[in-house]
Amino acid sequence: MFWLSHHHPDEYNRTYLFGGVRVCARCLGTYPVLLAVMVGLFAVRAPLRWALDVPAVLALTVPALADWAVGRFRPASGSNAVRTLTGVLLGAALGRSLYVHLQQPLPAVLLAQGALVTAVAVPVILATYQRPRRG
Repeated sequence: MFWLSHHHPDEYNRTYLFGGVRVCARCLGTYPVLLAVMVGLFAVRAPLRWALDVPAVLALTVPALADWAVGRFRPASGSNAVRTLTGVLLGAALGRSLYVHLQQPLPAVLLAQGALVTAVAVPVILATYQRPRRG
């Protein structure tokens, strides 16, 4: 069930086990919060522009991005509690940026978030791509 856990067996320390099914620790925080934030924003008909949208969304994205990057360089580091917490923050950020995007395609907040993730992820992936897998 790859969609619930996109981790290989040597990364099962990054998952929770629920009834024999592995679930990614960060995704467990991200997706329920993303959905809740979007539903909440639609329910209250939140404005499409807030003065602090870009800085707030970027600030909420950074912890998950940093934790993910550290984990790529030091696979044994970190904890699932931290991964889930950073996933919650990321879910809030994605919920806001996607809420705006669904009504106003490619808003500044989503583009800034995408640029930040790309600026960090591409170099980290390239730097760690050829590392041998554990286990």
